Amino acid sequence: QLQAYGGGLVQPGGSLRLSCVVSGFSLDYSAIGWFRQAPGKEREGVSCISRSDGITHSADSVKGRFTTSRDLAKNTVYLQMNSLKAEDTAVYYCASAELYGSDWCGYKYHYWGQGTQVTVSS
Repeated sequence: QLQAYGGGLVQPGGSLRLSCVVSGFSLDYSAIGWFRQAPGKEREGVSCISRSDGITHSADSVKGRFTTSRDLAKNTVYLQMNSLKAEDTAVYYCASAELYGSDWCGYKYHYWGQGTQVTVSS
């Protein structure tokens, strides 16, 4: 299973770090994707990190501001979010994928964590 946490209320320009803690399987064999869904909007992919070599990819809307990393020893993936904007307000989710597919970053996501709310407001 996956558990995402670390959300909260932050002012524009501020930072947050989200964590996605994985249990029951290894990040060596699963890619992890970060997604978000704002009220009234469709879910969108934010970033992903591959299973074998830890290569990351970010959506254009967050490039240069968000960084994805992982700690294999802790079986945890992080989403460091800097220079936050009001439009980053959303519920953020992490999901795991063991197979390639047609979803975000070319994977097929099977397991999803519960979301964590990120609110950027002054």
